[in-house]
Amino acid sequence: MNHHSGLHHNAYEILSRAAKLSGIDTHGAVMIRDGSHAVIELPNGIVARIGEPHSYQTAQRELCISQWLNRNRIATVQAVDSIPQPAVVDERPVTWWKLIPEHRPSTPEELGNVLRRLHALAPPTDFQLPSYTPFDGLRERIESAITIDAGDRSWLLDHCTRLRQQYNEIDYPATECVIHGDAWQANLVVPFSGEPTVLDLDKVSVGWREWDLVQLAVDYTDFRRITDSQYHSFVTAYGGYDVTRWPSYRVLADIQELRWVGFAISRSDARHTAAIESDHRIACLRGLVPRPWTWTAL
Repeated sequence: MNHHSGLHHNAYEILSRAAKLSGIDTHGAVMIRDGSHAVIELPNGIVARIGEPHSYQTAQRELCISQWLNRNRIATVQAVDSIPQPAVVDERPVTWWKLIPEHRPSTPEELGNVLRRLHALAPPTDFQLPSYTPFDGLRERIESAITIDAGDRSWLLDHCTRLRQQYNEIDYPATECVIHGDAWQANLVVPFSGEPTVLDLDKVSVGWREWDLVQLAVDYTDFRRITDSQYHSFVTAYGGYDVTRWPSYRVLADIQELRWVGFAISRSDARHTAAIESDHRIACLRGLVPRPWTWTAL
């Protein structure tokens, strides 16, 4: 058995113990995602989300954010309110959510529209959102990586230091607002009968709106995953602001891409494919691969 299936086993074990505490049937559970947190679909229209160790407050906040966004008419994944939440097993919080029926990722236009509405909301008053921290844990991920060579490691650490200096010199574009923090098309899903629905609430925070615009923008400028007209429809739906024309766009884009490299590195000790992918991403950042790049999702 490889290292990765150990993660699966662990997640299922936590799930079954949490389900016993909450009186939920887990027969036929299917792993949807096994990342920093695990997402598992259960047969009765429930999705279990297993947070990282010691992330109880994050899990609690996600439940509050879901209620708050839905109250403010931004359709968001909903918790199952008949079950006390979160359950905690081995220091890991488990939350229970209503399954969103068959759905597709949002179009750039749909994403732009929801982000415009999200960024216009006044921050919640009954609970506190954290500040967005783009460099959080990044140095540690690079330093502790076991699958990258010394030359790549020192280049990445220097790159990280350079970007932090550039970031600290940016003129604040506008006041900070509520941001999603991971605003790509697959985190806003559209059920076949229903409105675009926001997923993945763990990075919702207060920060510059540019952080939510840069993800789709790099899909356009660096990866060519969307066309000119799709990007234009995103900008128009958002209200006409094109982040790629902002003088500091490249700094945020580079930070975002370094974070995606950091994620690949953090998966690499468990999976050979992730190690190959992180080497490829590092080569891209180091200018060894011409744009547009193709990165494989992990």
